[in-house]
Amino acid sequence: MAATAYPVSGFQEPVKRPALAEYLRWSIDHKIIGVQYIVTSFIFFLIGGALALLIRTELMVSPDEITVMADGVAYNSLFSIHGTVMIFLFIVPMFAGFGNYLIPLMLGAKDMAFPWLNAFAFWLLPPAGLLLLFGWFVGPAEAGWTSYPPLSTLAEFSGDGQTMWALSIHLVGLSSILGAVNFIVTIRNMRPPGMGYFQMPLFVWATLATSIIVLLATPFLAGALTLMLFDRVAGTTFFDPSGGGDVLLWQNVFWFYSHPAVYIMILPGMGVLSEVLSIHSRKPIFGYRMIALSSMAIALVGFTVWAHHMFTSLQPELRIPFMITSMIIAVPTGIKIFGWLATIWMGKIRFTSAMLFSLGFLSMFVIGGISGVMLAAVPIDIHMHDTYFVVSHFHFVLFGGSVFAIYSAIYHWFPKITGRMLDERLGRIHFALTYVGFFFTFFPQHILGMRGMPRRVAVYDPQFHDLNVLVSLASFVLGISTFVLVYNIAVSLVRGKVAGANPWRALTLEWMTTSPPPAYNFVGDPIPYEDPYGYGTPASQAYLDAMESRFGPPLPQEKAPETEKPSAQPAGD
Repeated sequence: MAATAYPVSGFQEPVKRPALAEYLRWSIDHKIIGVQYIVTSFIFFLIGGALALLIRTELMVSPDEITVMADGVAYNSLFSIHGTVMIFLFIVPMFAGFGNYLIPLMLGAKDMAFPWLNAFAFWLLPPAGLLLLFGWFVGPAEAGWTSYPPLSTLAEFSGDGQTMWALSIHLVGLSSILGAVNFIVTIRNMRPPGMGYFQMPLFVWATLATSIIVLLATPFLAGALTLMLFDRVAGTTFFDPSGGGDVLLWQNVFWFYSHPAVYIMILPGMGVLSEVLSIHSRKPIFGYRMIALSSMAIALVGFTVWAHHMFTSLQPELRIPFMITSMIIAVPTGIKIFGWLATIWMGKIRFTSAMLFSLGFLSMFVIGGISGVMLAAVPIDIHMHDTYFVVSHFHFVLFGGSVFAIYSAIYHWFPKITGRMLDERLGRIHFALTYVGFFFTFFPQHILGMRGMPRRVAVYDPQFHDLNVLVSLASFVLGISTFVLVYNIAVSLVRGKVAGANPWRALTLEWMTTSPPPAYNFVGDPIPYEDPYGYGTPASQAYLDAMESRFGPPLPQEKAPETEKPSAQPAGD
């Protein structure tokens, strides 16, 4: 693809943000739909976070005291709905929201391939969330977010809310499948002339790999949910050994979806890091092709590791193959980690809020990855199974990874979505509270797990009380940190500094239009630069200068970076 010094020709006037009413009704504009996903998911995040704080409040109480959750019923429903909300109604649709907003812009397209289908996929989510939460009033789900039978299939163990749980996840799964089809077709067919697969931004690569996983894995979850519903309402015995069923059938089918689902929740976050680290260190991405292909490798190998969740019930001769595949999948992840570290090495790093959260991702996700490799080893997994060590590992991956990446994405693309900058001082406060609160909430849980504290219990051995108090106090700090972000967003929407079209002086196409973008995104056809991460060269400087001649210079809260000296690192590879 030939380099060009002119992204698009002609001057373009700023565009006003859509009115609030636009976001409250049906729309086929991918930008409106993206914001609808993001805001809806964030509301569910606040709900799931409130449930988490109730869990930690219960666990902070001395085991010798009698509490309202001592019988376990209320506690079981709390952690069941908390996990379900955070996974299916926050992380998965949040990244779908960023994908909806950004993918057409990054590809220079006018919209997604199937706009109506895009809107329909979003409008499946609000009823799914309401169905899940209203189940609380008819006997809430108590079988955890994994919903193992017989806890999830027999009426004496769970009320009608468990049926509503299954219907809710069915709707979320359908939404995910429709969105995945849309992403794949858009990326395949709507790239601009001259943009090959290896000129796409890495966030697009991550979304493509994620969509492939969704398309292949989610039907298995739908099948398992259908069998659960039949067992609950039609008297079948698919998971009841007394009627010829197999209780382990659910575990196999569920984890065949749910372990790849971990990569559904983390791969888009890895795509966010590839964008943020390169832009805010003014360096070409190191090992572009390997980082892109490692996303596809994770998508492939992710389907071979599901049974490591079942080491305690798996035949001994099958444990070793799944232990090996569970360790192998760390290799493509390691490629990304070392590629990112090489990218920021000797870079002109700007410690913006987006950059801080991306660096936080790197440190926290590595801890989660190391504990994951530990749990991939059969002896350690059997010893740690169903302890707080697993809880800690899971949250270091999905909060320390996915949520830190979501925060980074919010700070990075908020100017493009709204035309306003978030306050960097509040952003740094948000980062500090989140980092400290998260670490002291979840790292001590490694110790609790190694000392033998089981997860999913409201009453525990008194020897674990002191550490649980520390964890609970830290969780309150983590909860408070979220309101710093909420306040920052609310204030910035009203009186935040004007962002300009390209406040970060980035090279990817979403920055080659106004902030927020106009209807159909671009006036004229944008021309992509030859390397979306080719910072530090005269050609990239000329490209940015041409963009600024059209839209005006960047107007960030901090001084824009000066002209970069040519980098000694080859661009793109």
